[in-house]
Amino acid sequence: MSPKQGVRNPPSHQQGLAALIETINCYEFELEINIQTEQTAVKYCLQLLHEKAPGNSVEVRIPPYAAVQVIPGIKHTRGTPPAVVEMNARIWIELAVGKIVWQTAISSGTISASGQRADLSAFLPLISAQDLAR
Repeated sequence: MSPKQGVRNPPSHQQGLAALIETINCYEFELEINIQTEQTAVKYCLQLLHEKAPGNSVEVRIPPYAAVQVIPGIKHTRGTPPAVVEMNARIWIELAVGKIVWQTAISSGTISASGQRADLSAFLPLISAQDLAR
């Protein structure tokens, strides 16, 4: 799958949720992060974003794990979209679950965002505390 179609090889809901919970626990208790588990959690959250805001005007990049294009708008066919958002895995996951808010992350400089539509605040958090508690 290309970024326009969603995350390449997305995890199932069950796999993604389990990886997300495990990764959050590792962050919270300062445990060693399993790279594959963190990647699964990142891809799961990116796929949730893609489902919530389908489109291709903003590319969200979480290197080295994955990227997805989201939010309807200006159509482009080649190269980088008109807006790009990039951050590390931990910031992405913490935004996705509502542990931090968009404006705080932008203000602290932990997110690189360029372009007119490079604001994901309307779509975050992606998953509720209730879903994480299940």
